[in-house]
Amino acid sequence: MSDLYLSHIRNWFWKSPPAEWLMRGARELLIGTLRQGPIPKHVAFEMDGNRRFAKNHKIETIEGHHLGFEALARVLEICYKCGVKVVTVYAFSIENFNRPRGEVKGLMAMAKVKLEQLVQHGELLDRYGACIRVLGERDLIPEDVLPFVDRAVEMTKHNKDAVLNICFPYTSRAEMTTAIKATIDEFTSPSQPSKAPFSQTRITQKIRSNYSKQTEGLDSIKETTSDASPGSDVDDSMSSATALDPESPPLQSIAARPRRLPNPENITADTLNSHTYTAECPPLDIFIRTSNVTRLSDFMLWQCHQNTHIFFLKCFWPEFDLWHFVPVLLEWQWRQKKLLEKESPRK
Repeated sequence: MSDLYLSHIRNWFWKSPPAEWLMRGARELLIGTLRQGPIPKHVAFEMDGNRRFAKNHKIETIEGHHLGFEALARVLEICYKCGVKVVTVYAFSIENFNRPRGEVKGLMAMAKVKLEQLVQHGELLDRYGACIRVLGERDLIPEDVLPFVDRAVEMTKHNKDAVLNICFPYTSRAEMTTAIKATIDEFTSPSQPSKAPFSQTRITQKIRSNYSKQTEGLDSIKETTSDASPGSDVDDSMSSATALDPESPPLQSIAARPRRLPNPENITADTLNSHTYTAECPPLDIFIRTSNVTRLSDFMLWQCHQNTHIFFLKCFWPEFDLWHFVPVLLEWQWRQKKLLEKESPRK
């Protein structure tokens, strides 16, 4: 009973106006200090632990997800204030469709509400010029949710300074499969032939004109062309055998060159990357997963490269705030400094 009483006292103190004012000032000072060092351009969050947080605090599972959304709003403001340009969050996995039907239905209903809130109260995104992109298997999104997704994307597409990637529904294997299929389509489709600047009739007339200047048998050419059957200019020129150089290639081969398929030897990692959902985003700098789970769980597998720093934190996602993000950013800045020192030539 005493612990519960002390907990209420602490909550009351930190929510009091003086405490909130001090905390707000400390946060602004800390963020301003962090901005003096290098800032990651792309940060990904695997928002894990909503259900366990709800279970530990004896509240409904859907309420845990609501608190997780509030944590997302805090994290977005922290990242954009620090100067992060792209934030990618794992909102819903394709595998989550295997969860209890009631929970999936509740998550979809919550997605509609939260997307609508982002649109109606989008001052956070507008303040930092952030647009929303929904990445994933669009065909799996329920029909009643699609209008809210499209509206959120449409209402923020004018923002160009930052990006919020919402992976919903998503898995890395599905993303890589889509990228491979798109690459196969690209390299099995013949390239379009370049269009000739002149018509076939004009090309034929030019060839005949050039040849006639180099020969003296104009009369023989006229006799040959007069014997040809009357018709269109194209047919006449194509049927005249003496109007062209016998050693020149046929006009049909000039007009209709065979299409060539792209060389599959030119397929590289960059080729596949150009077909991923995050093709337009900078490389992933930081990957964060909460709830003390040390695996990627089919999220951003392609985007994690040799310079991506992965952090597994013990806190649940609804608990994540600036004080959890600061140590991560400081460690990343320290690693960047060491990397630059290692790459710089020794004097």
